[in-house]
Amino acid sequence: MILYNVTIKVEHSIHSDWLNWMQTKHIPDVMETGMFLSHRLARMIDPVDADGFTYAVQYYAEGIHKIKRYQDVYAPKLQQEHTNRYKDKFVAFRTLLKIVE
Repeated sequence: MILYNVTIKVEHSIHSDWLNWMQTKHIPDVMETGMFLSHRLARMIDPVDADGFTYAVQYYAEGIHKIKRYQDVYAPKLQQEHTNRYKDKFVAFRTLLKIVE
């Protein structure tokens, strides 16, 4: 199993709107692609950041082929929607991790 992790730091000014939009629009849109089995949304609580809130959105896929298809076919549009809505109010980076059990 592969974990596609998106870490996002959002400014205080957009936090409530961003969180609602992520939970009701963006994450459901990502899951509707069919590339992921499940997801999890977590907020970093330590260290406390006075500049904003940091979240990790974790999407679980059965293999790297699903991640690559997501990145090639679906991610550009979904990421652009996020950027258009919250331009200059967030920073994000993405990592891929192999689940080791």
